[in-house]
Amino acid sequence: MSHKADVTIDYSGLTCPAPLLGAKKVLDDLNPGQTLFLISDCSGAHDDLLTWCNHSGNVLVSTEKQENGGVAYLLRKAGKDNTKPVPHATLDMRGVSCPGPILEAKRLLQGMKSGEILQLVTDCTAAIDDIPLWSKETSIKLLDTREIASGVREFYLLKS
Repeated sequence: MSHKADVTIDYSGLTCPAPLLGAKKVLDDLNPGQTLFLISDCSGAHDDLLTWCNHSGNVLVSTEKQENGGVAYLLRKAGKDNTKPVPHATLDMRGVSCPGPILEAKRLLQGMKSGEILQLVTDCTAAIDDIPLWSKETSIKLLDTREIASGVREFYLLKS
């Protein structure tokens, strides 16, 4: 995961609730839309952060397992520019491996009008890298990415 976050903190070696409390403290001081890159090896941090984000409006953008056994989390502070795009259609591809989600999204987007948004939900781990690359190579704009459950992501795709 490439991280161009506004703040980076490493909570490796600290147990819960330290990663959650650290994330909250840092995000409280950031401006809406700014990001935090948090590293933790606490086994409960993922569930804590995901639940907190779902209740606070902050966004767990992505997670990535690290070679040392920890996990890197990219979080974005809630704000007026941080609302979920409103999709015109939803494609739930959980359980389908890549390139299935992209192929089905492409097919569905072909039938959509310019300016419409597709919400693609997938648990395919390759999608984390594949969908942003695919959108850069096409006229499809990736508006937002969010982790909504452990290993499940939403991608909001705008047809140009």
